Amino acid sequence: MKYIVVLGDGMADEPIAELGNKTPLEYADTPNMDRLSKLSEIGMVHTIPEGMSPGSDTANLSVMGYDPQKYYSGRSPLEALSIGVPMKDTDIAIRCNIVTVSEDDVPFEEKTITDHSSSEISTQDCAVLLEEVRKVLENETYQFYVGTSYRHCLIWDKGEVVALKPPHDVLGQVIGQYLPTDEVLREMMKKSYDILVNHPINIERKKQGLNPANCCWFWGAGTKPMLSSFEEKTGKRGMMVSAVDLLKGIAVGAGMGVAQVEGANGGLHTNYAGKVDAAVKAVTQDDYDFAYIHVEAPDEMGHQGSVERKVTAIEYLDKQVIGPVVEKLTAAGEDFRLLVLPDHPTPIRVRTHTSDSVPYMLYDSTKPETQAWSYNEKEGRASGNLVSEGHKLIDKLLEL
Repeated sequence: MKYIVVLGDGMADEPIAELGNKTPLEYADTPNMDRLSKLSEIGMVHTIPEGMSPGSDTANLSVMGYDPQKYYSGRSPLEALSIGVPMKDTDIAIRCNIVTVSEDDVPFEEKTITDHSSSEISTQDCAVLLEEVRKVLENETYQFYVGTSYRHCLIWDKGEVVALKPPHDVLGQVIGQYLPTDEVLREMMKKSYDILVNHPINIERKKQGLNPANCCWFWGAGTKPMLSSFEEKTGKRGMMVSAVDLLKGIAVGAGMGVAQVEGANGGLHTNYAGKVDAAVKAVTQDDYDFAYIHVEAPDEMGHQGSVERKVTAIEYLDKQVIGPVVEKLTAAGEDFRLLVLPDHPTPIRVRTHTSDSVPYMLYDSTKPETQAWSYNEKEGRASGNLVSEGHKLIDKLLEL
């Protein structure tokens, strides 16, 4: 038996008036999920433990079977593992987004954050910008590391875990009250704007109608993570397929394989086919038992507040990931169990994460069910199936 998770990051949502009071998942044209739901168990799962922040870090740890209350030490340290940062026990890792803040002629503290991803800037362009920041701000205490797209890492030697606000939580708001209370971090963010605002890359981006990547934003501070081995915990060899450093870092920490998929960028037009091929190859040719396919696009479209693009992201997930995965595993003659779910909601209304439960769908190719329901939030709740501790859902998938 092979085991597959297809994770549509931030896919869950709330009913939206312009969609006829349906959620994007209800509204989207998803023939593969519609067909599978009739053969599957559906229900709801609570991935965010009470009192913890609703993030892709805590939520994906849950889905992978790691209780965040036990294993979570901060978001950025997990990403640092993926980047290959050699963290010391005394290091603090901090996420460094390159974001867009308003360029109006007001003091830095009175500027507004308008885009947490700088129009999904490429890794190539963002690495050039980060290098300019490094030249001015890096020293023995603070060192920068390039990640993916707008997502990068700052290592603070002998630092402390300070409270820092995620940029996607304050989109459209004046930044002053959300800046770090730590004087050095706050001053570094301010100086980064002066370094980047008139960089040639940003001048060209504005000419093209793209948001400039004009400011570093620090958040997600934490200590070196200590995850137990996924294989020792479950008895299954696992492969991670994701464009996002956070997910790759969780996999590295858990001793899983990490697929390198060219063209996988975490955006709406990522290399879906490459992700599918990497996952299928892992479980049919490379002696892996488990593959985790993470798709970032629904979450990004939720942060952008675009109903249309979030619906499109869900439709792409259905047609370019779920359909081909089922088709290829069936053609290979593999028995498999497939779990489809989001990690958390990213509602269009708030443009950030919430802690609400999310719908799951569990299909077993050897024991198809006969049901009338469809896979969405409304019918997941109506099913009566609820997994109240998210880290136990994987036991249901793996039949542990």
